[in-house]
Amino acid sequence: MPSDARRVLFVCSQNRLRSPTAEQVFASWPGIEASSAGLNHDAEVTVTPEILEWADLVFVMEKAHRNRLSRRFRAHLRNKRVICLDIPDIFDFMEPALIALLRERVTPHLPRT
Repeated sequence: MPSDARRVLFVCSQNRLRSPTAEQVFASWPGIEASSAGLNHDAEVTVTPEILEWADLVFVMEKAHRNRLSRRFRAHLRNKRVICLDIPDIFDFMEPALIALLRERVTPHLPRT
């Protein structure tokens, strides 16, 4: 991935369904480097200060995620854009409806190629 790629982090609760789907969908997107993490302590990959430092842009799935992220990592979110996608926890991993929703809601925020 080129060093000028925009680093995008997708955040949900468990990092099992929504955010890993988003990471996979946008992994090969031109001009971005994608990663994902969860806010729960038992998430597959948990949100850390280091991963927030890495990210240029943070997408959360729900308003509750944005609130928890702000409470727990306020100092690491300075100058970070956090965008809420309003995607409820009703989808399976790589479910076509989830992929379509992610493309619709994330794409307008990504760099134009």
